[in-house]
Amino acid sequence: MEPEPACRAGYTEGMFHPLVDAWFRRRFAEPTPVQAQGWPVIADGHDVLLTAPTGSGKTLAAFLHCLDALVGKAADGTLEDHTEVVYVSPLRALSNDIRRNLEEPLGELRALATGMGVRALDIRTAVRTGDTSAAERRQGAKRPPHVLVTTPESLYILLTSESGRRGLSGVRTVIVDEIHAVAGDKRGAHLALSLERLDALVTEAGGAPPQRIGLSATVRPVETAARLLVGAARPLPAIVNVGQRRDLDLAIEMLRDELGAVCTHEQWAEIYDRVADLARAHRSTLVFVNTRRLVERVTLHLAERLGQDAVAAHHSSLSRQRRFAAEQRLKSGELSVVVATASLELGIDVGAVDLTCLLGSPRSIATGLQRIGRSGHALGAVPKGRLFPLTRDQLVECAALVRAARRGEIDRIAMRVAPSTSSPSRSSRPAPPRNGTRISSSRCAAAPRPTPR
Repeated sequence: MEPEPACRAGYTEGMFHPLVDAWFRRRFAEPTPVQAQGWPVIADGHDVLLTAPTGSGKTLAAFLHCLDALVGKAADGTLEDHTEVVYVSPLRALSNDIRRNLEEPLGELRALATGMGVRALDIRTAVRTGDTSAAERRQGAKRPPHVLVTTPESLYILLTSESGRRGLSGVRTVIVDEIHAVAGDKRGAHLALSLERLDALVTEAGGAPPQRIGLSATVRPVETAARLLVGAARPLPAIVNVGQRRDLDLAIEMLRDELGAVCTHEQWAEIYDRVADLARAHRSTLVFVNTRRLVERVTLHLAERLGQDAVAAHHSSLSRQRRFAAEQRLKSGELSVVVATASLELGIDVGAVDLTCLLGSPRSIATGLQRIGRSGHALGAVPKGRLFPLTRDQLVECAALVRAARRGEIDRIAMRVAPSTSSPSRSSRPAPPRNGTRISSSRCAAAPRPTPR
């Protein structure tokens, strides 16, 4: 679909419940192109893939129709105690972020409902990831949330447990966010299998297969991500591709000494000094590196130059509390620099970020653009990125990345064919559903192959 030239005023009138329509009008002047094009397709019940650049409103495009359905049922008194919407994110931190960003509009909708004389909205959300405490898991099993935010691995676990299957048997919509991030690896195959198991669970309970809504940054070929979303048994989803190019402020930072096969201690010192200078010139800066060990090392050296309270680390090995604290401190302006791996690569809300620095080559155009896009993460804003190659080879890669970004070119993704393991952290043979139902591997877009014994 081609982007519409403009979104007319009053676009949402008649499309949503009056309460949701009033809330949207108070918060936003008009829908973004991906929202304007996506909502009619979602309302028709079709599977759909929404692909658009970072900061274009994809998440709200997917969620608002789901919330509208829940609000309508809550207002009529017909909302039941089971999960209706499952949101799957490849990152735990992004899952927590989405839950927080859902609670804010739900709180505003509840307040607005009181003023409009609408029945109280008891719409519950919950997160189920590896960070979820045992008490929270028990509460979720006892009283399932209407909107469940989870990861591919946690969805697999829920589909294997009795309580999880009981809570998921009434799911109507599955939202798969950042699908481009898992399309080329074994997590994508693992997720495809879980989505088919969820379909089987819901249909056996007497329901229709859940509608699947995929969200992706600009991806090529888009049909590959679309096929991963729906598997082999369904027709390709409707594709809403608002892949307009964004202006980018990109530059490669060159060191005084000539780059070699490895980065010397003197060159590292110069990099730390330069990043510190850039951080002082901007309100907030994200520094991306490729390993957790390097996160800690860079954080230490930048803290020596900027102060211990101005720099924080963020990676998946840190506790949930430390990651959350770093995200909130950056968002509130207490931190000027956060050093991260891929843990902050996707669309986590950390407030306005002015600058992104990449230490070392990101190894792919898509990853580089995803990280640089964390700055200027708003409509009309210009992402600003500075790349620091560490070796001669990385200089060539970074130069190629900048040239491709300016031409609007990105990597081609490809699904793995019959991966020997369907999950990077678990056995390749997922436990069959408790009722004995088996899923044909031909229904999965990237079917896992049994590991030879």
